[in-house]
Amino acid sequence: MAELEVLTYPDKFLKQPTKPVEEIDGTIQKLIDRMTETMYNAPGVGLAAIQVGYDKSLLIYDISPKEEKRSLQVLINPRIITSEGTIISENEGCLSVPDFRADVGRAASVLVEGLDRTGKPIRIEAEGLLAIVLQHEIDHLNGTLFIDRISPLKRELYKRRIKKKLKRE
Repeated sequence: MAELEVLTYPDKFLKQPTKPVEEIDGTIQKLIDRMTETMYNAPGVGLAAIQVGYDKSLLIYDISPKEEKRSLQVLINPRIITSEGTIISENEGCLSVPDFRADVGRAASVLVEGLDRTGKPIRIEAEGLLAIVLQHEIDHLNGTLFIDRISPLKRELYKRRIKKKLKRE
């Protein structure tokens, strides 16, 4: 199975909100499998469909430590129902924002609802790393990148660096 290409900033596609998955069919299952391969090879802990060029409300994640068995999770049409507290996600990074990390303010805990890979409704009460990953990936589905959540100064410095890099290429 072919790996998918991860879109990177400043690709405009990343800024658009995704559409709900209407039917969980073979096409969606194949997309999940290809996204999984892409995420593990990157390597990353989460990936939203929009990051690989699919305008669908779908994300995958796996926060299990590398040395343990993989534990892939799939969330279709996820929504944050409630969020509480605040936490600084230290050194947050993103496959779509390469070579850049920053501290990002996030909710300390979230309640997320969505569907699993088979279409069964699921509720996830998350805190810590899981809460951060879910917020980060759901942001993608809403057209928000983590650099949209950092200080304007840091964001501008990153944007300038990318513009220079693109000019050189």
